[in-house]
Amino acid sequence: MKNNTKASITNKMSKVTNIPKGVSKEILNALLSVIKKKATSMPIKIHEFGTFYMHTTPKRIGRNPKTKESYIIPPMKKIVFKSSNKIKEILN
Repeated sequence: MKNNTKASITNKMSKVTNIPKGVSKEILNALLSVIKKKATSMPIKIHEFGTFYMHTTPKRIGRNPKTKESYIIPPMKKIVFKSSNKIKEILN
């Protein structure tokens, strides 16, 4: 399976929209920047695509597989994506 990197996504955007690769890279970076900034304070819903929102993982116990030493993994904030029903239908 081929990975979809930012470079491959901007190349595809450039081909589909007939805009220069540099411009498509700026558009993608701007979109990702907005999602990163805004999703921390409120969910971002894109119609028929899905929702990006902030989720805090709980504190938990981790273990080093080499030494078997246990340690506490602190709570972390991360951005989560939940796909829309329309996307789920396309995938299934």
